[in-house]
Amino acid sequence: MSTSDFKRTYGVSQETFQKMIEVVLKAKIGKRGCHSKLSIPDQILLTLQYLREYRTFFHIAQDWGVHESTAYRIVRRIEDVLIKSEEFRLPSQRQLQKSG
Repeated sequence: MSTSDFKRTYGVSQETFQKMIEVVLKAKIGKRGCHSKLSIPDQILLTLQYLREYRTFFHIAQDWGVHESTAYRIVRRIEDVLIKSEEFRLPSQRQLQKSG
């Protein structure tokens, strides 16, 4: 996928995506218990898809071949890790409205 298509699809650049992978891998999620069917990069893409499109977990789960509750847990886990890292910041609602 081209750089511009990737950003249009997932809302972040490929460089930001790589940084997200590094942060999540450092957090060592998924090292205990049952291992996820999806790799860490796929889990991040699933999360970005949810945040970008606001589709239901049911529909996203169908796309990725996982159960709806699994998609929910993945999104919550990835969001928590990225928020705790404090390396990523979403623009405020006011900034989004100003940009159109």
